[in-house]
Amino acid sequence: MDYIKLGHTGLDVSRLCLGCMTYGIPDRGNHAWTLDEEASRPLLRQAVEAGINFFDTANVYSDGTSEEIVGRALKDFTRRDEVVIATKVHGRMRPGPNGAGLSRKAIMTEIDASLTRLGTDYVDLYQIHRFDHEVPIEETLEALHDVVKAGKARYIGASSMAAWQFATMLHVAEANGWTRFSTMQNYVNLLYREEEREMLPLCDAEGIGVIPWSPLARGRLTRDWDETTERSATDEFGRTLYAATAEADRKVVETVAAVASARGVPRAQVALAWVLAKPEVSAPIVGASKPAHLDDALAALDLTLSDDEIARLEAPYVPHAVVGFS
Repeated sequence: MDYIKLGHTGLDVSRLCLGCMTYGIPDRGNHAWTLDEEASRPLLRQAVEAGINFFDTANVYSDGTSEEIVGRALKDFTRRDEVVIATKVHGRMRPGPNGAGLSRKAIMTEIDASLTRLGTDYVDLYQIHRFDHEVPIEETLEALHDVVKAGKARYIGASSMAAWQFATMLHVAEANGWTRFSTMQNYVNLLYREEEREMLPLCDAEGIGVIPWSPLARGRLTRDWDETTERSATDEFGRTLYAATAEADRKVVETVAAVASARGVPRAQVALAWVLAKPEVSAPIVGASKPAHLDDALAALDLTLSDDEIARLEAPYVPHAVVGFS
């Protein structure tokens, strides 16, 4: 396993981050396709044994049960000081006022709840899951700063938002002497490259570690365009990401298949190798519901695409409407 500094921090993370949305009680939350604890643990063990030390979850995943499953597994399979645990705050965790968002009250409540579910005294990376249009930026940033100063998080990160919003938050934190964001978790893959226009250059200029979510486009880059899975059949959010550009996206998927065939490797390796080749990217977040998914992700670390292959993969792309946040 290769390791890399996360942005301009001194934190060493594996070049792959295991996304843990896949692990959670299926009838809790919005993801009926998740794996329960018994099915999740072998995959978490496989990741640890492969040298992956970076694990990403969120309070909203399967109504908190993802954090519980991940926390118990990592406690059993490795030492706390050897892993980097990331979680997120923003989504609704309970009905009524203050049950969601990035107010000081919500952040202070949710960090403690996440630590309890994870069974740890701190998280390594605490991320805002989205931008909150209803809370002053100053309130959110000062609360995150206080979470860090209280020892409950080592670093803070952000997720999908407009580049101008992220730039503003970086400026406000710096102006007030508050803890600065170290990472951006955004949506980057061969089917959605709009982040190349503004967000990736901003992160490069500001020394922000980029940890893309869905680098395989929810599996669409790994199979024939018309093939469906249990997840794709029930993934309402996923459908909103690709509905408007189906014909162009189909050509990208077919090109991935052609390059993979010429190389004699699975499509997932090609699609992930493209993301890994981007200099701004620290560690793409990969999901794994089968051992082979992790095998392909690990193999992608050793697959170097040529300039001609990258150009071929990128050629069919057309501009997309901005998706992934609002």
